[in-house]
Amino acid sequence: MDTGYISALAALAGSTIGGFTSLAASWLSQNAQTKAQRFQEDLHRRQDLYKNFIEEASKLYADAWQSGEPAVPDLVQIYALITRMRVLSSRRIVEAADQVGRTILAQYRAPNRNLLEIDRIIDDSSMNPLRDFGDACRDELRRMGGRSIVLRE
Repeated sequence: MDTGYISALAALAGSTIGGFTSLAASWLSQNAQTKAQRFQEDLHRRQDLYKNFIEEASKLYADAWQSGEPAVPDLVQIYALITRMRVLSSRRIVEAADQVGRTILAQYRAPNRNLLEIDRIIDDSSMNPLRDFGDACRDELRRMGGRSIVLRE
């Protein structure tokens, strides 16, 4: 075989290997970036879901202290958020959210409270139905992110 052919085949093989290596590296890099982006989107989706639940549950719980008649659309909204959590979140978070919902319903059935009564018990940590939920969310988000996470504004 002519040495010219050997040189040409070696150059062609080197070029093919180099192109394949470049393509593989590019594909792996793009794949890693896509996974990181999906992870961040999932993290933000959970943060938004937990934030919305906390805001809605807080409003309903405050209303339950003053009223015996819940607004049905607001209750439906809370249970819709809990159902979304069933898809995205850990069992601990779903159980804590369910407990918040049960606490709100129980408070609607309880006697109404006036401002002085609310003021006396507001410092009682057992009166915060969102404490366990918040702890569960913080633990899950830290586990996912590997660092302290603050719910987005």
